[in-house]
Amino acid sequence: MIKKFTDWILYTSVFAGLCAVALCVATERLITGFLPPGMSPLHVFIFGCTLVVYNAHFLLRKFSPNISDRYAWTARNSVWHYVVFLTGAIASGISIFFLPLDIWIACVVLGALSFTYTLPLLPFNKTRIRDLGWLKILTLTLVWTIVTSVLPLLYYEQSLLDYPFEILLRFVFMFVLCVAFDIRDMQTDRAREIFTLPNLIGAENSYKLINVGIVVFLVLSVVQHVRYPSVGRLAGAVIAAAATKGAIEYTKRHPSDKNYLGIVDGMMLLYGCLVAFFSHYK
Repeated sequence: MIKKFTDWILYTSVFAGLCAVALCVATERLITGFLPPGMSPLHVFIFGCTLVVYNAHFLLRKFSPNISDRYAWTARNSVWHYVVFLTGAIASGISIFFLPLDIWIACVVLGALSFTYTLPLLPFNKTRIRDLGWLKILTLTLVWTIVTSVLPLLYYEQSLLDYPFEILLRFVFMFVLCVAFDIRDMQTDRAREIFTLPNLIGAENSYKLINVGIVVFLVLSVVQHVRYPSVGRLAGAVIAAAATKGAIEYTKRHPSDKNYLGIVDGMMLLYGCLVAFFSHYK
């Protein structure tokens, strides 16, 4: 029963949706000084959109179940992608009417970026963003950064210029995680002639880049602490950085869809929870 639930929450991207909301809460904790409501319209919208985008990827394309455990699960349980996709569409469709206009505008850009990741850029061209190597990782990192840091700032009517390091922190953190996932997909990407960053510079150099990213994340966290002092928030960032390093080393030795989706993605949830619950320590 536990295995079935774990497979379901990971492979339907429900867990990814929770991770996205957790990062959103981390930003809200910084700009408001308190924990936001459990499920605000913004949270419901972000959670629903995550379900829509990630499940659409499996509904719009056909995959061989031999590729990985995740695709094998999808072949047996494809109905769940329809159910979760529809649930996410309803949730995000209702909640958007409770959000300000500037978030609507941002969502148009995010929607275009998200769906051109899976769908062709042009009707007469089969090229998708995920097929363009460097652009793939930058697009994913940018989308996650906007969703989890910029949208909360817009929701609370804060200036982006007041929190530049929060946005940079989120970008670097998500870039590290995205590089890890691209390392996982090196062989399948190479077989489809998709020259992602790890395929261009090699796995070992990619792991070195991850280490650099973690150091940059820590430096930015210190700068953020100088601007908005919070020992708890800084400690949370340090713990999250160490845990991310450990998670990536573990998945390097034990690569599997479940480990990547549960442990590497789980660093988002960990970071969000640490920041949310310990930021009050000044």
